[in-house]
Amino acid sequence: MIQFVGLLTKRRFLPLFVAQSLGAFNDNLFKNALVFFATYQIYNSIEAETRFSAIATGIFILPYFLFSALAGQFADGYDKARIMRIIKAAEIGIMAVGAIGIFTAHIELMLLALFGMGVHSAFFGPIKYSVLPQHLADEEVLGGTGLVEAGTYIAILGGTIAGGLLSAHVAAVAVLLIAIAGWLASLKIPPAPPLTTLKVDYNIVRASIRLVGAVMRIRRVALAIVAMSIFWSIAAILGVLFPPLVKNVFHAQKDVASVFLAIFSVGIAIGSVIINRLLRGEVSARYGTVSVLVMAGFVADFYFAASGWPERAGPLLNTGAFLALPSTWRILLDLGMIAITGGMFVVPLYAFLTTTVEKSQTSRTVAANNIVSSGAMVAGSVGIYGATQLGLSVLGAMWVIFALCLASAWSAWLLHRAGAVPHS
Repeated sequence: MIQFVGLLTKRRFLPLFVAQSLGAFNDNLFKNALVFFATYQIYNSIEAETRFSAIATGIFILPYFLFSALAGQFADGYDKARIMRIIKAAEIGIMAVGAIGIFTAHIELMLLALFGMGVHSAFFGPIKYSVLPQHLADEEVLGGTGLVEAGTYIAILGGTIAGGLLSAHVAAVAVLLIAIAGWLASLKIPPAPPLTTLKVDYNIVRASIRLVGAVMRIRRVALAIVAMSIFWSIAAILGVLFPPLVKNVFHAQKDVASVFLAIFSVGIAIGSVIINRLLRGEVSARYGTVSVLVMAGFVADFYFAASGWPERAGPLLNTGAFLALPSTWRILLDLGMIAITGGMFVVPLYAFLTTTVEKSQTSRTVAANNIVSSGAMVAGSVGIYGATQLGLSVLGAMWVIFALCLASAWSAWLLHRAGAVPHS
């Protein structure tokens, strides 16, 4: 991907990169500021705090189910640059509502803003990938996709950390200013006129069913979506497991969970760089199977390393004390390699998705993937929570991830066997 860094100096890429990175940063800054504000300043019981966290997660993901089909139709049927400007302008209003909610401690307003940010992301998601084949040369699409993916994960990391460090009131002002900056960046995105005439179906249930059904009839696209959906279910399960693993297995404070998240985010960004270097701009899934099999190996090693973790009594370890333990580095290495190989696996799939179909259909294809992937994330999160309630240990749940890695490897192998991608 190093050879594609020059795209960051081009108007046909930089404004999009800035707008989407600021949006991802804002999503996570607001979401984490909201959760911390509710946890430490509104609620006083673990039951209420857990319930609020679950509600907040569901409210943020729900728009992907509801509006992804509509978002894909808008993006394919209208000028993508114009749609992005409208979305980023709406973000300013959404964040204004969220800021008022924080300053007035009005939990309903905060959740309304969180839902609004979910809608914002659901509409922006299909465009940020599907506009790339329209603005970039065929040999630049993989590199551009990798840069977008790396920028997204670094932004997620930065927003997550900022949400934990900034006071709620400072965060309220910050999200509004960042939304304005994202809108200003969107004004510089070059036109991306529609490549087809499309009649928008506003029945979101019917449109979603039709969209997913139509897209999944293309075997290569279906395999890519299945592989990505399994990967995102793995990411969702890890998100559920990190807090209890850190507290109950590693006997550490919540700051250590932030370290785990940071390593995971940076690792995926590194993986996107590595795979772009290996593929040299070619859109191919040929490294997908080996990447996810190596990932499965590190998942297994993480399990064995954590199984041998010594039991401790006394106060929970802070980050410094945790990092000072000799056995910590094996855990962090495993986690980093899980993320790196995960990045190597998933980034080419997005490029595969946007170059397999006609350019006039790319937004709807990405939207269909968002519907299926968000469903997989919910299924993974709810499923692993239910399994732990039925007696599966938090550490034993790592074998569920191992099995999902094998399923991803099989999907990637079938995808690679399906043949090369015809450039549209």
